[in-house]
Amino acid sequence: MKFTLLTHFKEFGKRSNTGRLVLDVMGDAAEQVRWDRMNPPAGLMEEIEAGGVALVYPGAAGDNDGDLAGISHFVIIDGTWHEARKIHQRSPYLLKLRRVCLKPAGKSLYNLRKNQKEACLCTAECVIEILRNKGRIEEAERLEERFLAFIRPPGAMRGELPGH
Repeated sequence: MKFTLLTHFKEFGKRSNTGRLVLDVMGDAAEQVRWDRMNPPAGLMEEIEAGGVALVYPGAAGDNDGDLAGISHFVIIDGTWHEARKIHQRSPYLLKLRRVCLKPAGKSLYNLRKNQKEACLCTAECVIEILRNKGRIEEAERLEERFLAFIRPPGAMRGELPGH
């Protein structure tokens, strides 16, 4: 199983970005690719052509939205919801991909940014849900542990690191 984080350029320096947790925990099973509207990533394009790739992105409910069978490679747009919408709309190759909408058991715990979309997950939470769905519980728990340590409790002072 592979995860490609298609990352908006503004996300690389943000301390609130959870994509780096995915990269740290998943190792070689995850890659981060900078999104470029004019130059789609060649390696990703080859893998899309080969099949078994799906985009994790919310949308209108479909028959097999939550069915992850047959998918070995997940593309997750890594950015704010505003950035993700732009990336999705401006990337014809993403519009052609099978789209998977996750159905999480609960609400997102991510609290490092304001104006989060209701019923949507951050990047790390998406990967946790996929790992659980695919029966990779140990990896899901390891990532969830890192994620919970990463987020600050509500009301924590701005700039304060988790656990400090």
